[in-house]
Amino acid sequence: MEVATAVQAERPLTMWALLWESLAGSHQDYTKGSLNRAIVLLAIPMILEMVLESLFAVVDVYWVGRLNANAIATVGLTESMLTLIYAVAMGLSLSTTAMVARRIGEKNPEGAAEAGMQAIVLGIAVSLLMGLPAMFMAPQLLRAMGASPEIVASGSNYARIALGGNAVVVLLFLNNGIFRGAGDASIAMRLLWLSNVINLVLDPCLIFGWGPFPKLGVTGAALATFTGRGLAVLYQFYRLLKGTERIRILRSQVRLNLEVMWRLLRVSLTGIVQFTIANTSWIGLVRLVSVFGAAALAGYTIGVRIVIFVILPSWGLCNAAATLVGQNLGAKQPERAETSVWRTGFYNMLFLGGIGIVFIIFAGPIVHLFTQDPEVALYGVSTLRILSYGNVGFAYGMVMLQAFNGAGDTVTPTIVNLFGFWLFEIPLAYWLSLRAGFGPKGVFYSIVIAEACVAAASILLFRRGKWKTRQI
Repeated sequence: MEVATAVQAERPLTMWALLWESLAGSHQDYTKGSLNRAIVLLAIPMILEMVLESLFAVVDVYWVGRLNANAIATVGLTESMLTLIYAVAMGLSLSTTAMVARRIGEKNPEGAAEAGMQAIVLGIAVSLLMGLPAMFMAPQLLRAMGASPEIVASGSNYARIALGGNAVVVLLFLNNGIFRGAGDASIAMRLLWLSNVINLVLDPCLIFGWGPFPKLGVTGAALATFTGRGLAVLYQFYRLLKGTERIRILRSQVRLNLEVMWRLLRVSLTGIVQFTIANTSWIGLVRLVSVFGAAALAGYTIGVRIVIFVILPSWGLCNAAATLVGQNLGAKQPERAETSVWRTGFYNMLFLGGIGIVFIIFAGPIVHLFTQDPEVALYGVSTLRILSYGNVGFAYGMVMLQAFNGAGDTVTPTIVNLFGFWLFEIPLAYWLSLRAGFGPKGVFYSIVIAEACVAAASILLFRRGKWKTRQI
């Protein structure tokens, strides 16, 4: 019977059947069988999950763009500060994914659930520590980012909701990291569907006061996003307690386990530092762009949001590689783990490279979907075109870095990010934009050059193979 089941599992499927299996939730053991099939089954729902996550950014800027340049700048400045929240969320999420995947690969679902529960406790504590001060200091934070008095007056409530309500961001990332590590990528995807449908409906209603809803302007965009994410987090808790085929948190596990908490925290701290280094570099870049006025900042915000729309789906492929690395290292199959990374990197290169060509050719029409202001559009087109030149190298680099994280080696990507972004990218952006006379374009070019260097370093370090012996 086992042989027959194995043969049936490896029987070739049509593309539609494979797609349906990935969306419905696959029963495949990702440490066995066809690696290409494993990548597809994990990557499709993870890509769609990230597409939906990126819709938050694009939908907000689409509707806010119908207001004015100050409203767009508010979103851009607040989003740059939210990168710190994202850094924490991603750092906690990647360590959780790595530990859960390792336990699943070891055929220890109870240990995976224990790790997931401790991650949730840690996430709640950290989000409260960040959110409460930010809620009260939102106007001061906007001023520190270079916001004009008009932006501070109209955008403070947006910043309060977005920064103060960061728990929904942290827990959404974190809980989906548990599902991804367990191999339940389709559940994570469906949760993002739920939150996005809510956000899509509420965004224009709360911004413009459609129907029975109050007209809140840019504040409405923050409230819509918070509501959508918050309801998705509640449903995540329900699914984790109800249980899936791969993981279930028992009521007896809803407690502190200091040993597991410490191991998780040890990996998470470096991961948080890693993403903090990478994400705070964007704050430095936004600060440089703001020197050139609201139109430059608004155009940069639109261009970056469009780029994020395709980079986040690309992160779906990276997350698939991380899950495969974690589970296969747990199953004592390091060579299969390595092969999965090289293949995923190649697929990611094809994806981002193709998108980059489209953006370079059609940057004008794409940017004009988000703004009719000719000056803002000029900066937006410039941002989109220049950043797209670096897509191919960036595609490989991001997969390699996430592979280290999937193995539990969060130190190597942290060092790479520190040198690549803070010691190279920021000084280069400052020199090109303010000293060499390139203006905002100098900031855009520095991003492309730095990402290429980070990708090259990541590939060289990955080939050394020390990540294969990492224990978590």
